[in-house]
Amino acid sequence: MDERPPRRDSGRPSSGRPSSRPSSSTSPGRSSSSRPGSDRPSSGRPSSGRPSSSSRPSGPNRDRRREDLPARGGSSDRAGATRQVSQGREASDPRGFRPKPLERDQSRLRPRIFEPDIPEDVTGEELEKSVRAELLSLSAENAKVVARHLVCINIHMDSDPELAHKHGVAAAHHAGRLAVVRESAGYAAYRAGHYEIALKELRAAHRISGDVSMWPVMADCERGLGRPLKALNLAGSDEVRRLAKPEEIEMRIVASGARRDLGELDAAVITLTCKELKTENEEWAVRLRYAYADALEVAGRKDEAREWFKKCADIDHDEFTDAAERAQ
Repeated sequence: MDERPPRRDSGRPSSGRPSSRPSSSTSPGRSSSSRPGSDRPSSGRPSSGRPSSSSRPSGPNRDRRREDLPARGGSSDRAGATRQVSQGREASDPRGFRPKPLERDQSRLRPRIFEPDIPEDVTGEELEKSVRAELLSLSAENAKVVARHLVCINIHMDSDPELAHKHGVAAAHHAGRLAVVRESAGYAAYRAGHYEIALKELRAAHRISGDVSMWPVMADCERGLGRPLKALNLAGSDEVRRLAKPEEIEMRIVASGARRDLGELDAAVITLTCKELKTENEEWAVRLRYAYADALEVAGRKDEAREWFKKCADIDHDEFTDAAERAQ
């Protein structure tokens, strides 16, 4: 009795998660048979579909004269007659068979997105040179489109955050591998209140560049999504030690807000209690004093809160806050 060997299985369980990028089918210098889970023949090459020489017919049939074989394309020579064509298809076109064009794999096509209009007077040259330099890896045409979208983000960030967000989506669609583009798209989404999208974009920017300056915004996105504990985890991570002073202060403010979200009002005040409260000539000093005064007020320490609102108003020369009113 002819016994066939059992079919080999790879024995390797599925990882349960998709790969972030497609792996190459073979590695240089290695045959496919050395890879676990391979179902290819040991030669490493797919079968050509032709019978091997050992399985070809032999004997009289092999010596049949060529004229005994049917003519290629069928035996009929009438104009317009149906002719046999490749893959078993038929064509009655007297001009000959024209194969159908190859159909593109729709799953590999990038989905079309809505792209907001860009004013004609926006050229992209308005960007800083350092930002334009990061776009040099793109084609000239694509770089110009992305640059113009980035300019529109800056134009509409304050006046129309939702429109700025749409420009951010378009820019990321054209240049999703550039950190500066993903970061800009993340900030635009954050200002528009799309915290989930902002978090995704900022995480991508961080993975690409390793920059931690967006860490406070990422933590505030977690707050916006109702996850204050995750915000505190970010605030307590090792990356915070790498923050510059302005971002460090912003992280303190976000962490204090997360404490308030958890109902830990005294801890919110303690989080903002630092020597930097004495600073007067830095841009972040106004925000720090205002956040500290606000935390005191929420904690029920009204007199201290009014005192610090007044100290905030003293350095808020541009009246960026309503500290003067709340100091009354």
